[in-house]
Amino acid sequence: MNPLSGSHPRPPRSARLGVGALIVTLSGALLAPVASSAAPANSTAPQASSATEGWNETAYRGGVDVFEGSDADRKTVTGTVFVDRNRSSDQDGNERGLAGVSVSNGRAVTTTDSKGRYELPVEDNMTVFVTQPRGYQVPVDDDNVAQFHYHHLPAGSPELRYGGLEPTGPVPDELNFPLTASTETRTPEQHCAIGADVQTYNAKEAEYARAGVFADLAERDDYAGCGALFIGDVVGDDLSMFDETRDLTGTLNGPARFLPGNHDLDFDSPAREHNFDTFRAQLGPEYFSYDAGKAHVVALSTIEYPGTTSSYTYGLGERQLEWLRNDIAAVPEDRAIVLAGHSPLLEFWYSDSHRTKQLQEIYDILEGREVISLGGHTHMSENLREGDLMAGWKDLLGEDGLPFTHLTVGAVSGHWYAGRQLDAGYPTSVQRDGTPPGVLTLDIKNTEITERYTVRGDDGAHQLSLGLNTPRYRDWFTANRSKVGSAPELAEPLSVSRDELAGTWLTTNFWMGSTGSTVQVRVDGGSPVEAERTQQLRGEDVRIGAEWSDPTANLETLPHGGGLVERTMHLWRLELPSDLAVGAHTAEVTATDVHGREFTESVTFEVTE
Repeated sequence: MNPLSGSHPRPPRSARLGVGALIVTLSGALLAPVASSAAPANSTAPQASSATEGWNETAYRGGVDVFEGSDADRKTVTGTVFVDRNRSSDQDGNERGLAGVSVSNGRAVTTTDSKGRYELPVEDNMTVFVTQPRGYQVPVDDDNVAQFHYHHLPAGSPELRYGGLEPTGPVPDELNFPLTASTETRTPEQHCAIGADVQTYNAKEAEYARAGVFADLAERDDYAGCGALFIGDVVGDDLSMFDETRDLTGTLNGPARFLPGNHDLDFDSPAREHNFDTFRAQLGPEYFSYDAGKAHVVALSTIEYPGTTSSYTYGLGERQLEWLRNDIAAVPEDRAIVLAGHSPLLEFWYSDSHRTKQLQEIYDILEGREVISLGGHTHMSENLREGDLMAGWKDLLGEDGLPFTHLTVGAVSGHWYAGRQLDAGYPTSVQRDGTPPGVLTLDIKNTEITERYTVRGDDGAHQLSLGLNTPRYRDWFTANRSKVGSAPELAEPLSVSRDELAGTWLTTNFWMGSTGSTVQVRVDGGSPVEAERTQQLRGEDVRIGAEWSDPTANLETLPHGGGLVERTMHLWRLELPSDLAVGAHTAEVTATDVHGREFTESVTFEVTE
């Protein structure tokens, strides 16, 4: 029998949090100088709380129950999915099997019978895993990594720099999956934390992640049911950093799950089927699914690396596509589908080039379902809604646009941990769309899904940055756009002369803004005026350049490092009145998202002679 498989020792929780106080006002001041931030109206997000030892005391710790095999020619793998009442990971005589649970070998999907039994065909290199059902939770190891799988690779990995998988020998005589009853996954209200691109290249960057997003998650206790899903580029090519990743997930207050990205590869693998062997050995399956509430989460492996060049493509491969088809077929129609992959299915930024190869097949499999798609990879935030259309998508989508919401999740690392160092223990790292680093949460009630983005070091109230796009700024941007990290600072960026008012916009970068969002501006307490979105997503091309850029983000990144922000799908602008008097003026901006939540911030600027 195999007890706690894959666990790593970790220091006590109190020694692992790194940063104490979180400087909430700093992130607001960084991207909206002299702006005051107000809490969102109509917000349904749970309040952050000090989770301390709650999860650590109650977490279901254990592993898959493996009976060593003796038959090298065995053609099937069998076992039981059972309710582990005493949390021992072993099935005792009084612990019942659980019927109707999906189990897979990575291609076929079967469901357990009335006694919790299953049987699946054996493949030479496979991962057998259980789909966590609603009302139950799989065990986690000492680092909070979910344990719901068994890798079968009789001879082990070929020689790999980072080790890969050890030889497993014959198929186990029995492969049993323990579950514990869980009110956290039963409730129809779920909160799923989604982290993209942690992408630590060294221990220093791991400490940035710890002081930022992981410190925020350590203070929350709302995701114990759905857990935290990290959607690829968990590390940055050095796969020994998976140990540091586990050290970070040990601070969480819920189960951690992972899917691989293009920087999680065994680049020295001689064959595609071993590209992610070290990832599998350290973190789990390449792809899998699990249920929480009335949501079915599907985690996909979307990076294909040929093993002969440094290039990679986006795709699922025939085996995974077959699994996806079988997995979705086993999901009741009254469930919402959360489809997550490292690379987005489609995206605004690379709308004419980046796409998953089997996109139409994926859309066909999901037709008629309630779906939301998640991706990371590009280190920016995008909120694309049903019906949105860019010129680069027309060959695939026609004039109908997207069939469901596609979210690109802002990176935990932001713009690869670049930029000015902050007292909070991490760099500014503003991304190429102007969004600061953070974590996405899906708030789910029954099958209704509401997304929210929490900027690292903030409580969720700060959702936009305000600035002035003046002729003087555009000249500065054009002259310095190739000097990210070394450009001279622009003096008095919130000042505009009277004769340039007619060519000046007040800009609002609404980080989770989308089609259906509105931005209204009151100048000096006057009547609200609606700002115009720079990208309508009605089939146009991507608009790039100084007049479509985010001044506030570029004023930070061009002198100090980060992303060049010259295009974004969530920027609104309002031309300032040409008759404003000389002196100080205040603009109050209220942004309303597609779910009706309001966020209000203000900025003071000056008109000069």
